[in-house]
Amino acid sequence: MLVKRCVIKCDTPDRCGKSFHQIKMEEFLETHNAYRALHGAPPLTYNSKMCSEAQKWADECLRIHTLGHSETKDGENVFFKSGKDAVDAWYSEIKDYNFKKPGFKSGTGHFTQVVWKESKELGLGMATDGRMAFVVGQYRPPGNFSNPGQFEANVPKSS
Repeated sequence: MLVKRCVIKCDTPDRCGKSFHQIKMEEFLETHNAYRALHGAPPLTYNSKMCSEAQKWADECLRIHTLGHSETKDGENVFFKSGKDAVDAWYSEIKDYNFKKPGFKSGTGHFTQVVWKESKELGLGMATDGRMAFVVGQYRPPGNFSNPGQFEANVPKSS
């Protein structure tokens, strides 16, 4: 099972039901791909190994009660809530992104990673103890490279 814990209070996959996990994973992927489509970015697909790594990191964030980035070489977004809420919050950084002067800027990196055209694969991890929930999205290849022309090519305005 790729998602070991649910975003609602439950401790085992049997208690939550397989369909709950599938729904949360589908919602996470569909929300990403809906936002990506607005920018002409191809849809992401799940990578089970990346999901496993993202899950390990979500479990660790829960264990230490701290939201932070792992040491992955993949792109990574982390959030404290449900999967859809996470993607919506990451995408909302679009309001602070300057399309006339593309590039990395603090406060917009989650948005740019969500829509980064060259990213093709996604890993999801979610962990909760019933009081707090951590969501980890990992992207391959990673985005947010500051090489000349990278932001212009990978973060176009929405259509």
